[in-house]
Amino acid sequence: MAFIAKEMFSVEGKKCIVTGGAQGLSKGMAEGLLENGAEVVLVDVQEEKLKQVVEHYRSLGYKAYGIAGNLADREELGRIFDQALEVLGGRLDVLIPAAGIQRRHLPEEFPVEEWDLVMKINLDHVFLMIQKALKVMLTQPKGGKIINVASMVSWFGGTTVPAYTASKGAVTQLTKSLAVDCAGRGININALAPGYMDTEMCANMTQARKDETTLRIPQGRWGTPEDMKGPVLFLASSASDYLNGAVIPVDGAYLVK
Repeated sequence: MAFIAKEMFSVEGKKCIVTGGAQGLSKGMAEGLLENGAEVVLVDVQEEKLKQVVEHYRSLGYKAYGIAGNLADREELGRIFDQALEVLGGRLDVLIPAAGIQRRHLPEEFPVEEWDLVMKINLDHVFLMIQKALKVMLTQPKGGKIINVASMVSWFGGTTVPAYTASKGAVTQLTKSLAVDCAGRGININALAPGYMDTEMCANMTQARKDETTLRIPQGRWGTPEDMKGPVLFLASSASDYLNGAVIPVDGAYLVK
């Protein structure tokens, strides 16, 4: 059978949910899907910011919808998912549970309530959204695609980010475990692992630390949300139908230096 790139890489008409979609990498991934004809529900706790983002996309003619809510609250998460599914007409082709937070403290000083919050957002919300998505996708003739967001700290330790590192390491292993259970059932579950990205999450780094990091990146620059668009379109499309359980670095070769 001929491989027709325009068809295999197409996300036209796909129905998607992207959490954390009001800013950063999540926004970049949602934007890439919208620009290529997908229908996307963006989820974020920042209600006003989310509203502005969605209004902008709709002014461009994109099929964007916003649902505000707290993903750290399990009841809220259930409401968010149900509402998103209703907006999408009961079908879900692509789930990207990308919302994430980071808190910086020395390990001996890390507040336990902040540890709990990081785990609720970075790990628990990911599994719970996937669990709900699978109950929908497994009933669909064409299954679905799930794209998790890992990190460079899935491979090595960060600095003063024990909760973030632990949560992203867990997302990596969760991706592999779920892929084993879902491969062969029409579901592809993979993860993207961003390197150092010029987003709000890294805004509190010192300039000295930023300069040190830039020197380590062979490509010579930090990544941007734009750099996530190509990889996410690949994983959301039929072009990746035989890819399952992969964790793909998007890092300018930082990991391999």
